[in-house]
Amino acid sequence: MSKILVVDDDQDILVVMEILLTMKGFEVDVTAKWENTFDKIESFNPDLILLDILISGNDGRTLCRQLKSQSETKSIPIIMFSAHPSAAANIKEYGANDFIAKPFDVNDLLSKVNNQLSLNRA
Repeated sequence: MSKILVVDDDQDILVVMEILLTMKGFEVDVTAKWENTFDKIESFNPDLILLDILISGNDGRTLCRQLKSQSETKSIPIIMFSAHPSAAANIKEYGANDFIAKPFDVNDLLSKVNNQLSLNRA
């Protein structure tokens, strides 16, 4: 069973993502605080991270860059998401593997999650 960590400061998004992904057979953990991300990764050991670009006044892209620069976390695929579609333009510079615009289409989300997980297993 693949494990997905969702990092977003919007509690509604966390609830929806957790329910949706759990129903699709994933093991899910969530955090609304970016500063908990590293502890969550250490304890949960996710196969994929869904990361909001704007989180609690911080920039998720900076967190993404940190994760991709560390040997323990650089191989974990990160899908970033934002209500600002223009934010997708430079996510690759920060090491993100993919992008989803909010509000997201459920099938699009699942397709991108499954794609990244299968690429990471290959």
